[in-house]
Amino acid sequence: MTSGVRTLWKEHKLLLTAFALAVTVMVFFAVRTVIFWVYWADPAHREEPIAGWMTPRYVAHSWAVPAEIIRDALAVPQDTKRVTIKALADMRGMQTEEIVRQIEAIIAEYRADETVTRP
Repeated sequence: MTSGVRTLWKEHKLLLTAFALAVTVMVFFAVRTVIFWVYWADPAHREEPIAGWMTPRYVAHSWAVPAEIIRDALAVPQDTKRVTIKALADMRGMQTEEIVRQIEAIIAEYRADETVTRP
């Protein structure tokens, strides 16, 4: 077995390196996907009370609302990455609770619209 790997290494260093890199990247994303799935499969993370440390995207996942709806309704700039609700409130000179109330209203409106459009 070792001689086969040595032969491959001697004759195809670039190919073997590219293969090892591809396997590493694949394993990284597979582990990341499993961790993401396990985290959101836990019922404790569904419909969590909205808090200042959360991002609009986190709230969207937790409450099963498309992230774009919350981002658009809050007018979060597209170039902003991972801005928390507290940071968003601070940027706007508002209380965190005001933003939380806005998000709760957005979720309620989305769910009301969803029940109306379902047959």
